[in-house]
Amino acid sequence: MSEILGIIALTIVAPIWIVSHYLTKWKLSKGLSKDEALMLEDLWKTAQAMENRVKTLEAILDDNVKGWRNNA
Repeated sequence: MSEILGIIALTIVAPIWIVSHYLTKWKLSKGLSKDEALMLEDLWKTAQAMENRVKTLEAILDDNVKGWRNNA
């Protein structure tokens, strides 16, 4: 009898418990951590600065080098 209960526990109860345990952990860690959010914000600011630099360089080239866009 105890063998049957052990088999039932291993085949039904244990998988349900494992799945629900990891689903709970997944839901809790769904968002970004504080460090990840700071890193993402820093990357965003860096990308914005690079975009501004490229626009400035393009404006300089437009003024000083005629037809440079056709050569690229």
